[in-house]
Amino acid sequence: MNATINNVIEGSAAHEAGLVKGDILLSINGNPVSDTIDFMYHSQESVLNLKILRSKKTHSIKIKRKENAHIGFELKSFMTRKCRNKCVFCFVNQLPKGLRKPLYLKDDDYRMSFLYGNFITLTNMTAKEKERILTQKLSPLYISVHTTNNELRRKMLGNPKAPDILKEITELTSNKIRLHIQIVLCPGLNDGEELSNTIKDLQKFYPYISSIAVVPVGLTKHKKSGVKPVEKEDAAKVIETVKKFRSRLQKRHGDPLVYLADEFYIKAGAPFPSLSSYGDLPQIENGVGLVPLFLHNSKKLKLPKKIDPRKAALITGASFMPYLEEFAKKLKAIEGLSLDVIKVENKFFGPSVTVAGLLTGKDILKSVVGKTKADCLLVPNVALKEGTDMFLDNVTLRDIEESLGMNVVAVEPTPQGLLKGITNECKRKD
Repeated sequence: MNATINNVIEGSAAHEAGLVKGDILLSINGNPVSDTIDFMYHSQESVLNLKILRSKKTHSIKIKRKENAHIGFELKSFMTRKCRNKCVFCFVNQLPKGLRKPLYLKDDDYRMSFLYGNFITLTNMTAKEKERILTQKLSPLYISVHTTNNELRRKMLGNPKAPDILKEITELTSNKIRLHIQIVLCPGLNDGEELSNTIKDLQKFYPYISSIAVVPVGLTKHKKSGVKPVEKEDAAKVIETVKKFRSRLQKRHGDPLVYLADEFYIKAGAPFPSLSSYGDLPQIENGVGLVPLFLHNSKKLKLPKKIDPRKAALITGASFMPYLEEFAKKLKAIEGLSLDVIKVENKFFGPSVTVAGLLTGKDILKSVVGKTKADCLLVPNVALKEGTDMFLDNVTLRDIEESLGMNVVAVEPTPQGLLKGITNECKRKD
């Protein structure tokens, strides 16, 4: 591995010291640097003595920076370690051919877990890498556990060599590494008594296990395994199981610790817990607390009484449709606004995939054509590749715009984001 400088900010301390793009950072204050994490760990001092490699020659560069000022350069991304497991429920393995190559990447890299909150299985780390985690206090980490029954876990991961998960967790937490845990629930495999036993085992590590999220298995129409989807009855049973643990843990620690993905409550037709019981929403990126947060914020949002006349259309996936329709009733009270709400059926992945983040451009087009006479269409930005206007199937916002003959705007899927999209970005057709 090497730490190549990818960008130097003009006018920064690094720029003034003479660093240039392409330099390879070897060490900081005598400490070897192999990647972004080493760079972050060793660059806290105000005076940094760097050793770099440029044109096969080693150079020494001193950087002095003001307190709290950015050092002024960034490193190239490291090569992500690929997952070696063959999980029976793996979503990537259910993807059809023809999508963007990065979508097929399965990472299982502790560095990505620390930096970005990606879930890892702890099945492919070396002793040296584990020592690095403990020494540099790379915390929190996000761990896919699924079950603490090692025999069952190895079956679910498709990896007979997966280490004892409780032993791994014990080592990390005894060294004060905080963990956020994920349990992908597969009916008939790790539910029922297995789920209860798993939660019982994990709760003993509180507070270093800081949250446990139970999420339903995601299955597309392309799946090849015999894993069953979570049905209404399954969801209701899981809610009851987890509810008992949450109640006991709340009394014991003042923290429910265990959370369910929103989809369980939606499938079961059950009410969500209060938003306050989600704490600081530690696993909202995992679909835990998104809907309760939306509902809470929609009640607090102040709407304008009147706007310039315009016609807008909102889209979402099947699972969020009832909540978006309810919010739309409030929006329709705004004088001057005509609003349509359209549910997009996921034909690409199949009807069991109902979240907005996995909608494709072609499915959006099929669902919207002939359903609205809006001036503009607002689409949730979570359906797009980050930093681009491209959907999973390589269709772009501009493609949809040209096909529909209306403005198409990507918005944050929050009450505030939707209102901003309607009032600021949705323009009436000339």
